[in-house]
Amino acid sequence: MKVDLHCHSYYSDGKHSPEFLLQRARENGVSHLAITDHDCIHAFSQLDQDYDDIELLNGVEISCFWQGLEIHVVGLLIDLSNEELQSLLDLQQSHRRNRIDAMDQKLQDLGVKDLSSWFESKQCIAMTRSHVADFLVEKQLSKNRQKAFKKYLAKRGRIYVPAKWCSLEEAVQTICSANGIAVLAHPSRYPLSKRKLNSLTEEFANCGGEAIETSYSNIDPNTRRQLSELAAEFKLYSSAGSDFHDEAAHWTDIGKYPDLDQQTKKNAIWNHPRWHYN
Repeated sequence: MKVDLHCHSYYSDGKHSPEFLLQRARENGVSHLAITDHDCIHAFSQLDQDYDDIELLNGVEISCFWQGLEIHVVGLLIDLSNEELQSLLDLQQSHRRNRIDAMDQKLQDLGVKDLSSWFESKQCIAMTRSHVADFLVEKQLSKNRQKAFKKYLAKRGRIYVPAKWCSLEEAVQTICSANGIAVLAHPSRYPLSKRKLNSLTEEFANCGGEAIETSYSNIDPNTRRQLSELAAEFKLYSSAGSDFHDEAAHWTDIGKYPDLDQQTKKNAIWNHPRWHYN
């Protein structure tokens, strides 16, 4: 069994369709794939054919705040029809649209137009700052995404607008209410000391979180070991995924991440009681 439990389609900030992701998974020998778009489950309603050779797992990645820091929580095996989940995702999408509208106004004040019409030409449901960065690059206002973030979209950027996400507790509990498994996404990517990461993980577990990503693209062996120890300390299952968005990030692809070691595999998320896939 080869899994990828974290990737994105063009309904959030990925570049490709859900069909492309499934085909890529097939080509790369992935047997179990979770599409985890940001605050969006639209991908699952758009798939109109069967993929008998791949198990497609329901998933989502919810943006939330913990002590003022943006954190991402993946929900796996969620009930897509759960009303509490749908309500939260609708609210998150509303916040996203309002944020982009505020950025659009700031851009217009700078003499830059057409962001709203640019979005209308895209497939995305979940509007993100990465999209705005791409718009700025297309407008030749920045050379690349990184420079666009630094000049325009970061906290001191010219069009920065703060996010209004739900709390960590609300994200986790909503996933649980939808019969899903809450997974702390890519923990090493947050600007946290070891002590703070321990505090985050402890609070996540106390809220009802059940798993933590211990392997993902571009992670080094020492960090993987530390995260595996963190999972063991707080009795969390280990999850893994590429966090694939597009081929521009050459270090990532569907199914491409370091294997879990033998000890970590004993407590991998596919050993969870609610995991019913072969």
